[in-house]
Formats: sequence, C-alpha cells, structure tokens
Amino acid sequence: MESKVKYQYTYFIKPFFIKENTYEKYLLSLIKSEKYSLKIFEKEKDFNLYSFFFQNIREYFFPSFSFDKRKISQLNSFNNNIKAKILSKLHCNIFEYKLDKKIQGKISDENGVFFNIEKIEIICLDTGVCFLVIKTNIDNTENFSDLLDFNYKFKDINSDFSKLKDYNNIKIQTDMFANMSDISKFIDKITGVNHNTSKLDLYNKRFFVYTYVCIDQENWNKDEDFNNIEQDFLRYSNVLPNNSTLNFNIQKPQKTIEVVEQFKYAKFGFTKQSASLMTSNIDINNYTNLLFEYENEYLYTLLISLYQRICLKRIENELKNKQNMEKVRIEFLKFAKEIWVTEITNSLTGTIFYNKWKQVFELEQLYDELKSRYDIIYKELNIEKDTKLNKTILTILAVSILLNIVNLITIIKIT
Repeated sequence: MESKVKYQYTYFIKPFFIKENTYEKYLLSLIKSEKYSLKIFEKEKDFNLYSFFFQNIREYFFPSFSFDKRKISQLNSFNNNIKAKILSKLHCNIFEYKLDKKIQGKISDENGVFFNIEKIEIICLDTGVCFLVIKTNIDNTENFSDLLDFNYKFKDINSDFSKLKDYNNIKIQTDMFANMSDISKFIDKITGVNHNTSKLDLYNKRFFVYTYVCIDQENWNKDEDFNNIEQDFLRYSNVLPNNSTLNFNIQKPQKTIEVVEQFKYAKFGFTKQSASLMTSNIDINNYTNLLFEYENEYLYTLLISLYQRICLKRIENELKNKQNMEKVRIEFLKFAKEIWVTEITNSLTGTIFYNKWKQVFELEQLYDELKSRYDIIYKELNIEKDTKLNKTILTILAVSILLNIVNLITIIKIT
C-alpha cells in the first residue's frame, strides 16, 4: 500500500557567488528593487530561533536581532545608498522576495504534479557566498510517489542535466512562469551575478534539497513497522524518483545516508546533496512542533554547515594558484576566526544535527587538509624566497669581490 502524505514541504537551496568586492553593490541592487524586502528578526517573534543559537552565531548570521525599533526606523529613513553601506558592514543579510500570492505550478508528466512556491529568499554573506532558498509544497495529491517525483524533477530545473534526454518530459507550468525556461531564467537572473563561479559549483547548478514529510499513521504505527516503508525513505533521502530501480536491500542504509533516530516516529536523513525528515502523524509533535523547528532552527543549522563547506572548498580552489597565497592567508585566517566554530547551540538535537553535518560534509578533514597544504606551500614559498635571496647575496658578494680585486690590481699598477 502506497504511503499517504498528510503534511509536506521542500526547500530548494542554491548556493551562488557575487563578484569580489561587490557586496555593497549587490545589496544596493536588492534594496532598490521593489521585489525584495530586508528580513528583520525580532527576539519576541523569533524567540525559538533566538534562544537556539549561541550569541556569536546570532551576531554573525542574524545581526538584526540586535536592532531596536529606533534603529530600524532610522535605517528605513536613509536613502538606498546609505542603507546599503550600513548593511554591507554586517556579515549576513536576508532578503525576502515579495510574492503577491503563492506561485502555483505543475510539472507535466502524464497526469502531472501540481505544486506551490510559497516563499523565496536570498541570503547574502559578506564573503560573497549567497543562497537562493525556495520553499515549495505539492498540491492536490496525497501520494508519496508524487512527492518523490516532484523533488527529483524540481531540483534539476536550472541544471545542465535538465537539457539531457532523460529530462525532456519535464515541463514546469506556473501562473507566474509560462514554462520551465522562464523559471530557469528567473533563477539565473538571481544567481547569475558572476559567470566565473562555475569552477566552484558543488551541485552542477542543481538545488540542494531540504525536505519534510509527515505520512499517515496507517503506514507507520505500532503495528506497521518502519521497515515496511524503509525503501521509500531511502529513495526520499537520496532524492530519487518513485520508479527508481536502485536496490537498497543489498546494503545497510548507513552506507547510503547518515540517519538520526532522535524520535520514535521520525527519521532524519543526511547526504551531501539533501536533508530529509520523514515522520508519522501518530505523534502529534511531528506536525505541531517538529515541522516548524525543521524549517527554522534546523534549516539554519544546515545552512551554517553548508556555508562552512563552501568557504573551505573556495579556499582550497584558490590554493591551486601559488600567486593567491596572500589572499588565501587572509581568507583562511578570517574563516578560522569568524566561521570555524565547534559549537553553535546548547540544544541536544541541534548539536547532534550540527555534528552530523560536519561528518557528512567532511568539514574536519577539509579543514585539516587545507591547513596542511597551506603550511607546506607556505614553507615551499619561503624556501624559494630564501634560495633567491641567498643567490642574490652570493651574486652581490661575487661582484663585490671581483670589484675589489680589480681595484687592488689597479692600485698595484699605479704604485
């Protein structure tokens, strides 16, 4: 019997980069646009988020928590150029895309899958790393298979893979975008601010998939064991379509994904390309608290970890060119001082999640390898400098000795 969906949403996340030294200029372009508004976090309204993270994390990723009403009013009174200059001094700014209404759409494939785009945000960091975040949910269906197919197809709508033969039957139809090409252009318009970043595209223009589903308790309860739907969970966690023929029975789930079993009727999956949470509505907490925590505190836990990975991979990429050593040194020190943190929260579940993401993204290994490579290259460059300096000194000494000999011969001849 196919699993039935009771509650569901999926966030599609696309990292992108703005050109070096253009952070203020990019912020100005968003401020001037009528389509975007700056997201302000408030202690009372966003108390769960405020109390979840340590102060240093709040100050870096949510600086508007420190804004009082006077500061917000003052900020709004400034012209756009001054506002952009003030915001550029902050590490992180989040902008919301103003949707007049939910964007409704359809992925055409036989009967098709209807969906809504509920929220679009741009998260901008002063390192030039940004994230496009799109929240969606499927509509007019309870079939778990439709969710699998939707996540699988939507993640590729802006990728090079969507042009391949296997994806020719995908058509995005929305009341805002006429077809897949239009929504792809919309995404490109946001993320295409620097066309030289393809070298560091970790996902080949694909989205990172962050997804939640609560299925009907008929499919998962005291009598219906999770093992009966384990194959669905593994397809879900690996962002595979319903008709995937990949056989997971031949291997343990741990070898495919990282799983956290923090709750009895909730399973979390972690991969380098996705985060997934499957729950049963037999537990009321799964659709009254957990689904909100997952798209707030735990979503930002992922984004912080993903941000760390991207920063490390970018430094690693720049390290390939020895001429970038001074730039690498500055970036690496900044990363180690401001971004590389061992703890971000006192929450037990939050700590488990953060440690899982560090494990999945191999952050500790990346950091250690990068530091070792930097040390080796730095020593090599210093040796080369010392060698060149020694050669220069020897040359000067040789010339000096030669001149002294010439002068001595001249003096002897004169005398």
